[in-house]
Amino acid sequence: MPLLGVAIVAGFYFLVGGRVFCSWVCPVNMITDAAHWLRERLGIRGGARFSRNLRYWMLGMVLLLSAVTGTMAYEMFNPVSILHRGIIFGVGLAWSVVIAIFLFDFLVAKRGWCTHLCPMGGLYSVIGRYSLLKIAADKREACNDCMDCFIVCPEPQVIKPALKGAKKGLSPVILASECTNCGRCIDVCSEDVFSFGTRFNKYEKLGSEIGSAQKV
Repeated sequence: MPLLGVAIVAGFYFLVGGRVFCSWVCPVNMITDAAHWLRERLGIRGGARFSRNLRYWMLGMVLLLSAVTGTMAYEMFNPVSILHRGIIFGVGLAWSVVIAIFLFDFLVAKRGWCTHLCPMGGLYSVIGRYSLLKIAADKREACNDCMDCFIVCPEPQVIKPALKGAKKGLSPVILASECTNCGRCIDVCSEDVFSFGTRFNKYEKLGSEIGSAQKV
């Protein structure tokens, strides 16, 4: 039964986009969003830079530790479980971890935990690598370079290939597994460039755009 539950959850997030968990479900967002809000209000800019691959190293480390020890060591590093334990059992080590995540995002790196370190983010990124639901820059030719989508996106590096890749023959679909399918780019875009769709609608649009580019 536990394996069936894992399969159902993994299958669901595989279909809708793995990191949609990060943007729509994860309760730690309350902590990281609060840190981001405070940074913005105090005008704090910049911060430490880390490799985005760190999350995958974190994921590998906790899975290896679980395999070696034969325990659910993963839950020791799962911030969602840590937050739940803090709420249920009150003040303790769990809240120390929550405070540490807040201070890390506030003082060290902008959205640092979610974009660089969280092992759950790495797990759902792997699950959603070939997921069905994707965001696409369907009307990328209407982009006015306002940069609003890059500002609001928690993973702005995923936007450029889809938005600016027509001349290179790149798909308008955001295929990067790091995309959280949060839809912020859709909400903020005044030109309605972005929309939700499937990963398969890229082929028809891509062919028409390449043809248009060649005529120019």
